[in-house]
Amino acid sequence: MCGIVGYIGRQDALPILIEGLKHLEYRGYDSAGVAILGKDLQIQKSQGHIAALEAKLVQMDGTTGLAHTRWATHGRPSDLNAHPFTDCSGAMAIVHNGIIENFQALKEDLLAKGHTFVSETDTETLVHLFEEHYKGDLAEAVRAGLKKVVGSYAVAVIHRDHPGMLVAARNENPLVVGVSADGEGVMASDVTPLLDFTHEFTFLEDGDLVVLREGEFQLMDLDGEPVERPVHVVDWNLEDAQKGGFEHFMLKEIFEQPQAILDSMMGRIVEEDLTALAPPDVDKIKIIACGTSYHAGLIGKYILESLAGLDTTVEMASEYRYSNLAKESALVVAITQSGETIDTISAVREAKRRGTSTLAITNVVGSTITREADQTIYTRAGPEIGVAATKTFITQLIAIYLLAFALGAKRRTIGAEHLRVLREELRRLPSQVQQVLNNRDLIKGVAEPIHEAHDVYFIGRNINYPSALEGALKLKEISYIHAEGYPAGEMKHGPIALVGEDTPIIAIVVDDPVRPKMLSNIMEVSARDAPVFAVGLEDDVELAKLVDVVIPVPRTNPIFSPVVVLVSLQLLAYFVAHMRKCSIDKPRNLAKSVTVE
Repeated sequence: MCGIVGYIGRQDALPILIEGLKHLEYRGYDSAGVAILGKDLQIQKSQGHIAALEAKLVQMDGTTGLAHTRWATHGRPSDLNAHPFTDCSGAMAIVHNGIIENFQALKEDLLAKGHTFVSETDTETLVHLFEEHYKGDLAEAVRAGLKKVVGSYAVAVIHRDHPGMLVAARNENPLVVGVSADGEGVMASDVTPLLDFTHEFTFLEDGDLVVLREGEFQLMDLDGEPVERPVHVVDWNLEDAQKGGFEHFMLKEIFEQPQAILDSMMGRIVEEDLTALAPPDVDKIKIIACGTSYHAGLIGKYILESLAGLDTTVEMASEYRYSNLAKESALVVAITQSGETIDTISAVREAKRRGTSTLAITNVVGSTITREADQTIYTRAGPEIGVAATKTFITQLIAIYLLAFALGAKRRTIGAEHLRVLREELRRLPSQVQQVLNNRDLIKGVAEPIHEAHDVYFIGRNINYPSALEGALKLKEISYIHAEGYPAGEMKHGPIALVGEDTPIIAIVVDDPVRPKMLSNIMEVSARDAPVFAVGLEDDVELAKLVDVVIPVPRTNPIFSPVVVLVSLQLLAYFVAHMRKCSIDKPRNLAKSVTVE
């Protein structure tokens, strides 16, 4: 949520900044703005999408600038509350992601000193704070001001007296900088807006401040002492982040999943490579995650317990810090697609405070979580633009399978022959997912009777109970239909009271030990006249007799079944949302990277 882009060079900054903002739209926002530094400092901002900002733009000449998309936290979405903000003299402009926790106390002090505020935001406090400390050295003013701040921030500043210079800093919110071969200085919340300029990036860490000029940047801490950070090479290209002929990014990313699975397995699936993934001395595991990643963790519990013989619990990252544990004895596995989810990062820090080892599963090289955790497994999904996670989720499952293989081999809970068979079955997943994608027209047909429903219930058992949760989340995220996932055996303990002819049921039935019970649960809801649509095997004749339609999935080892099941449910959610004419890539009120608590 929220996005920052900065540019210093010789080109007209405005079109570069606007294009950069468009590459950050997936993060979620409700207003946008731009500041251009030329002969003077010029500001333009607008509530609504970037198109609304573009409609307002007048000529703004300058080769240095900042741009921002805001997701409202303090103050409603409005033109006045949009970023950038200026100081009282109109000489300085800032943009900010995060939350300033002590802004009220700071604001009262600044008001007493004569500063005038025009917005309801916490961010405006920063620009006045920097103005208060400005004595001709912009970097020093930012350093001095930030020392008084309690909270999270990625903040960037330009000043009329310092053309060709941009100062930025971070704490718990991502910022990345780079310099192009032509010497253009670029900065953003993530690498996507910068790929036109360079593939070599430096990710700021908490407490870092950067002074960016044309051709160079200097990193320091808040005391002004130099710091060094590694340069990361990101081999994505801008084409990776475009729609490639698909109507929506989400659909494109669903269809990219066979390749994403293959990429995530590559170079890791042979036994000697698996060994490198296994953390030392693991007796039990606690998975922490949010949203879709939490559902990956719930599926991971079944995988790790079955294959590695490890007691595994799963906890929402946003709640982990508030438990009363003084010491954590389990390996903490943190799952986050962006690597910047503040709840998950905070939970990892708490786990380390409790003295435990940590392992991160993430998609973004150099992201904050990779620096906080002791070990990282990258998912290699490539850039994901659609807010609703698809290929990042599936590749999280692949990472968990590989981790389970490694731990199982190390703990000898998986024999050599069993491991060989599992690896071969994993290798078949890309082609099996493609088989699911080939059913898109059938799945689109199933979406037709569902798209006008007010409530939809997903049911599953065992490893596919979390699949039901994730299927329901996808549907509610992008179609705005109320949807819930339940363990099928729990329906009779309350939820079945809601079931009737107007409540479609999506049942997950694969060839596993709980299949007979799932068939019984389907009969229970069918007896209440509910239409039932099953995700199951094409040759399951008994299942076909009990339901309205079967969405066929290939026969797999049951432990791999969530992959093919969930690709089907992703497509179903997509087509339902499409029929309802919803904003599929940018669902209302949601953001791709949740960097506030």
